[in-house]
Amino acid sequence: MNKRSFLKTCSILGAGLLTSQSAHAIGIPKAMGKDIIKPKALPKGGTIGLVSPSAATAHHKDILIAQKVIEALGYRVKLAPHVMERRGHLAGTDQQRADDINSLFTDKQVDAIFCLRGGSGAARVLPLLDYPSIKENPKSLLGYSDITALHNALLSQTGMISFHGPNATSDWNAFHVEQFQRVFEQQQSMRYENLDKKDDELVNTRYFTQTITSGTASGRLVGGNLTVLTALAGSKYLPDFSDKILFLEDIDEAPYRIDRMMSTLKLMGALDKITGFVFGDCNDCKPGAGYGSLSLDEIFADYIKPLGIPAYRGAMIGHIKRQFILPVGAQVTLNADAGTISLDESVFS
Repeated sequence: MNKRSFLKTCSILGAGLLTSQSAHAIGIPKAMGKDIIKPKALPKGGTIGLVSPSAATAHHKDILIAQKVIEALGYRVKLAPHVMERRGHLAGTDQQRADDINSLFTDKQVDAIFCLRGGSGAARVLPLLDYPSIKENPKSLLGYSDITALHNALLSQTGMISFHGPNATSDWNAFHVEQFQRVFEQQQSMRYENLDKKDDELVNTRYFTQTITSGTASGRLVGGNLTVLTALAGSKYLPDFSDKILFLEDIDEAPYRIDRMMSTLKLMGALDKITGFVFGDCNDCKPGAGYGSLSLDEIFADYIKPLGIPAYRGAMIGHIKRQFILPVGAQVTLNADAGTISLDESVFS
């Protein structure tokens, strides 16, 4: 900062007129834009609301099983009013699904919210959500895949931490139950690290992580499903990517489509702002028939390696049998050599 800029800064500070806009203009670090809001802790034996923000559930049995999952975890269940509705492939109209989300956040009897499933359609409800009311009633919301739209909207519009992890209709195996207990009940300072190799393996091939660029980085965690995330490009429902740790995953996308979406993140300036990067699983992301295809290794070499930031891939995130429950918006530290993400703060108020 030169002498003239320094004097300008002093005069602004001295006059008490430092706005966020003028602070940004003179090079003072800009905050996230929204103060981080932490959801209230989930009381043991409390009530979990069940909502369907995206695609309809084809079988009534799936809803019954989802209820049984919540009860087996030791909690009561409250169904959103329109959880059984259907409009085309969606779980009701946009207004019905938005009303369900709004009602569960303002319902004093509901302590947390589980999303029934993903699919498609969550982005349609974003303009209909009552963000001031949600902000006044912060609760844990859990889900993944298409629920990425909700995670990013909640963070960008209210600053609230939410949780990227299994939906209510996911396979709630022992790993997911343990993750749930450690995150929500024990409120542990989590260190997310892939499972060890099996006893009959010489090396860990099933849960193998690869370092893209060595090092450690800290920042608030943002991201989710790559397809859903990039579909929000140009909207107000994406958070500021400055100084963030970006995590991504996807399913059934050919590498050329992954390349296109990574290009979108690059062109919109998101990749140039982040301090760390982790890619989870890309289930069935295989090239189709044709002349040739870039590999995922080449795609990450093109878009992530030149950034020079700590980055790794292979984390247990995504459409896989065992996945982490990650707090979106929380302060974390990424270790690209160890293949870990560690919480730097409590995520509950």
